[in-house]
Amino acid sequence: MSPVPDTPAEDNPTGLVAKILPSSAVDGPGNRAVVFLQGCDFNCKYCHNPETRSSCIHCGLCVPACPAGALSVYEGKVFWDSERCTDCGTCLQVCPHSSSPKAQTLTVTEVLQRLSRYFPFIRGLTISGGECGLQAAFLTSLVRRARKIHQLGSLIDTNGSTDYSRLSELVEDAEGFMLDVKAWDGAEHRALTGAPNDMVLKNLEYLGRLGMLYEVRTVVVPGLFNAEQTVCEVSRALVSCGSRARYKIIAFRPQGVRPQYRDLPQPDRKELVKLAMLARSMGVQEVVMV
Repeated sequence: MSPVPDTPAEDNPTGLVAKILPSSAVDGPGNRAVVFLQGCDFNCKYCHNPETRSSCIHCGLCVPACPAGALSVYEGKVFWDSERCTDCGTCLQVCPHSSSPKAQTLTVTEVLQRLSRYFPFIRGLTISGGECGLQAAFLTSLVRRARKIHQLGSLIDTNGSTDYSRLSELVEDAEGFMLDVKAWDGAEHRALTGAPNDMVLKNLEYLGRLGMLYEVRTVVVPGLFNAEQTVCEVSRALVSCGSRARYKIIAFRPQGVRPQYRDLPQPDRKELVKLAMLARSMGVQEVVMV
C-alpha cells in the first residue's frame, strides 16, 4: 500500500462522502477512482443517484428493512456496519428522504488512504456527487493533495451551481471539469431541477474560456425541456469561447430514478442523432451520444 503522508489539520478538512469507487472506466478518460460526495442543491426529476441528494436525518426507517442486519440505532443515530453490508441497496430504496445511511464523514487523508493501494493502477480521480462543489474546502484540498503529493489529476463532475471563478486554487489544480447543462431556458431549468441556471451558464463560459472543460453533458427527456434549443445554445457557447470540450448527449433511462419519474419519455436514437448533428453543425468537434 502506498503511504499517505501526514498533513497539517488545516489542510485536512472533512467531507460527507456517499461512496468511493476504486475503479471506473465511465467517469472520465482511463481507469479512474471516483469519490461521490453527499448532498445536492438540485432536485432533478431524472436524477439517477437520488440517494446522494440529502443528509441522513436518522429516522431509522431503513434499519428494520436491512436484510443483512448491517444497520442499527444507537443514541438516536443510525449506524452502518460495512462488514455486514451486502450492498443490496434496500436501505436506499426504502429511504423517503433521498439519503443514505452509508454516507460517512471522512477527512481528505482518510479518503486518500482508502484509495492508496489503487494509485499504481489508476489514471486519476473523479470527484462527483451529489454535488461536489457544495463542499468546496474538502474538494479543493482533495484535488490539491492528489496532484501535488500523488501526481494524480482530478476531474470535477458538477452541476455548475458553484461559482468556480471564486475558487481559483481548485481550478488551477484540477485536471478539468465535467459540466451538466440540463436546460438552457431558465424557466425550464427551474421546472426540471427546482433551481436557477444562471451560475451554470456562467461556469460554461468561464471554464470554457480557461480551457478547463473536459466535457459538457445534456440528458434528453422529450417534452420536459427544449432539447434542440439547449444543444444549439450550448454548442454556440462552446465554440464562441474556444472550448474544445466534447459534448455528450445522453438519452434518459429510468434505471435508478425515483418511482414517480420512471415513466418519463425516453428519446429514440433518431432524436439523439438529430441533436448530435445539430451540435456538429454549430462547430463542436467532438460529440458523443450515449
